[in-house]
Amino acid sequence: MESKEKHANHTRLALADPPDCCSKPRNQLTGEVILVHRGNCSFTVKANVAEEAGASAILIINNQTELFKMVCESDADVNITIPAVMLPQDAGSNLENYINNNTRVSVALYSPKRPAVDIAEVFLWLMAVGTILLASYWSAWTAREVAIEQDKLLKDASEEFLQVGSAGSSGFVDINTMSAVLFVVFASCFLIMLYKLMSFWFVEVLVVLFCLGGVEVCAFPHIFVCLVQCGLFPPSFYW
Repeated sequence: MESKEKHANHTRLALADPPDCCSKPRNQLTGEVILVHRGNCSFTVKANVAEEAGASAILIINNQTELFKMVCESDADVNITIPAVMLPQDAGSNLENYINNNTRVSVALYSPKRPAVDIAEVFLWLMAVGTILLASYWSAWTAREVAIEQDKLLKDASEEFLQVGSAGSSGFVDINTMSAVLFVVFASCFLIMLYKLMSFWFVEVLVVLFCLGGVEVCAFPHIFVCLVQCGLFPPSFYW
């Protein structure tokens, strides 16, 4: 099988008769790729029947919209030399409709070669390390700016202003053992929920939550400036 799409041969797609391909097809195959439905027999039987009938590959339409990992029985004598691919239900139905409408459908099968070192993993590692380094630098830089601003306020403020400022928040959060344990438990529960409930609606909810969080972070400085200008908060409240 070719490793690049541009070198792959386009082969005509044909429907199986019977559709489940659990028995010898009634139509004569001469190297076509056969499109079959899942069920009524094992994947091994479907592939062997398709290969014996003269198919060059077999595409199995799943009975669900998600993909399913095709496996063989432990005691099965697997001797399959043609490619076998699982298709989602919607993709397989579209191909089936095209063929039923007398449209010539061709498929190109190719198997990309996996490199010894995945470039995407290297970029992900660089992004992760770079994010940590930039976050550390940003944290130190902002802390320095806050300290400089506080020194200016302490030098220029009156005694009353100092009392008001001392009553505010220090800007630091104490993390004890219980807080760390609760964070680990909460993060673990969230990862388990993310793994178990990974679906379209759950992804949409996460996208909405991240969008709301991003809007809040971007809008907070502008809202705070407006509140300070209206006199609702002293300038030192943020620091």
